[in-house]
Amino acid sequence: MGCAGSTPKVDENSKKLKKPKPWKHTQAITPTQLSKMREEFWDTAPHYGGQKEIWDALRAAAEAELPLAQTIVNSAGIIVSNSDMTLCYDERGAKYELPKYVLSEPTNLIREP
Repeated sequence: MGCAGSTPKVDENSKKLKKPKPWKHTQAITPTQLSKMREEFWDTAPHYGGQKEIWDALRAAAEAELPLAQTIVNSAGIIVSNSDMTLCYDERGAKYELPKYVLSEPTNLIREP
């Protein structure tokens, strides 16, 4: 029963999300380049298998703050294998691999003036 103030039951298959560990791109990149890489990934990801709805939910979660991201993956029935969301599965067992660059910024990001 959902009473006001009660915490929702979290699926035991889903891990609590954490921020990805700091990482470094092979070469320093600008926010514009990072944004282009992310767009290319999300545009092509559904073509590698899985359900478009799950890819859309993963994108929304990747672009959200952690508490909202947790709610999104739980609501979509996504099974988070790695707590940084780099490896997830849907309820049918389809695998979804997310590169670090869609989840966080590299440590060698060049700040544009």
